[in-house]
Amino acid sequence: MLISSKELGSQEEVLKELSKDGFKLTQATLSRDFKQLKIAKASSMNGKSVYVLPNETMYKRVSKPRPATEMLQAPGFVSLNYSGNMGVIKTRPGYASSIAFNIDNSDIPEILGTIAGDDTIFFAIKEGSSKADIKDVLSYIIPNLQ
Repeated sequence: MLISSKELGSQEEVLKELSKDGFKLTQATLSRDFKQLKIAKASSMNGKSVYVLPNETMYKRVSKPRPATEMLQAPGFVSLNYSGNMGVIKTRPGYASSIAFNIDNSDIPEILGTIAGDDTIFFAIKEGSSKADIKDVLSYIIPNLQ
């Protein structure tokens, strides 16, 4: 949202803007994120070198972005399903990694580990654990889990 709505010419400027919204991250992390998102530098209309999003339809230019804290209030969770000792959580695009991180760092004995993509999380269930217990414990991490 920052890149699509503001002319930011350095990673330091981006880090300052993120910090205003309560996000603390390192320059190295930001650099990796930029690479993954295919963010590049280009000349703006006034000749200043600024970060831009790739010209793909998945990136929508926004003139009045919502603050990141407001966007985070929208739930990322979509669904939860099981197959044998595997669970699959579907999320909105971009949410899987952060939800998986929260699951992994919650030390849930019934969940052995997660693998996250952009909008899907696979997790291994410890043998003998009930799906009802899994759903109950996940509801503490994913508040809108039904």
